[in-house]
Amino acid sequence: MPRTLVTPQQATSAGLTPTFENANVLGNQVALAYGRCIRVKNASGSAVTVTIPTPGTVDGLAITDRTVNVPATTGDVTIALGKGDAYRQSDGTAWIDYSAVTSVTVAVIDVP
Repeated sequence: MPRTLVTPQQATSAGLTPTFENANVLGNQVALAYGRCIRVKNASGSAVTVTIPTPGTVDGLAITDRTVNVPATTGDVTIALGKGDAYRQSDGTAWIDYSAVTSVTVAVIDVP
């Protein structure tokens, strides 16, 4: 099973109750766009680390991957991608990796 693409949902001034999908054990991917955020919820008994790999370099030095801790049980974290240039993979998407996926869900939200 390859990475799965998470479809973005549009936040509006009227609000958004996002739909979450299960995190993929091989990772997810997100089409990059300005104002796009990744929201990760963790209902498991252990903290989960979300990693967004950065494939680029600056002056020959690797850019450090973005890592974000999602606390156990009620963890709910939103990660802004900005323009996303640092996270752009060769296929044009950003990849999302998880240290564990049991009881972990993800949504992608566009904020105007």
